[in-house]
Amino acid sequence: MSGGTEMATASPPLVLGIAGSPRRSGNSDALLAAALEGAAEAGAHTSTIVAADAGLGPCLGCNDCADTGECIRPDGWGDVFALIDAADGIIVASPVYFATVPGVLKIFYDRMQPYWARTHVLGQPRPPRRPGAVVLARAGGDPYGFDAAEATTRSVLAVLGIDVLDVLKVTGLDASTDALARPHAIGGARLLGSAVALDAVRRRQAE
Repeated sequence: MSGGTEMATASPPLVLGIAGSPRRSGNSDALLAAALEGAAEAGAHTSTIVAADAGLGPCLGCNDCADTGECIRPDGWGDVFALIDAADGIIVASPVYFATVPGVLKIFYDRMQPYWARTHVLGQPRPPRRPGAVVLARAGGDPYGFDAAEATTRSVLAVLGIDVLDVLKVTGLDASTDALARPHAIGGARLLGSAVALDAVRRRQAE
């Protein structure tokens, strides 16, 4: 079978969106939806995990994952990890609360500790490198900006094997639907999603 035929019949890449806001239909959700639309237009399948609805409790700091590579908490982590492992690209979208991510998303991030334990403690193979992107939305007025939210998000994505292609930062979103009135922001999110999908396809072709 020729390479062209193989690519024609291969399944599309999966681009996974992670919605970090504790509320639905706000600015970061609108930007994530646009990013996933862009990914779909570029040929990807898309799926979304809502951090607030993922059924994850806080990390207990017990370090049991350093022995087994798995989490001992009997909650939703199995389904979450399965989606993360299946994704060919990941896009995280979050509002910025007091210069960092909301508590529901930080809980989600902390529960990725087994991925760190697997590679850094147990010596298991690192996850395959995959493309990703970050979308951050905030109101105006906080002198500390996006830095803490970006650093925290980049940290967990690095553990998951994600190469961050770009970070879209949108400020001045004082009302929950302000992003919808920002065509440049929505368009930028859509382009970002498209870039993640196209890069995922490229990486597949290079395998």
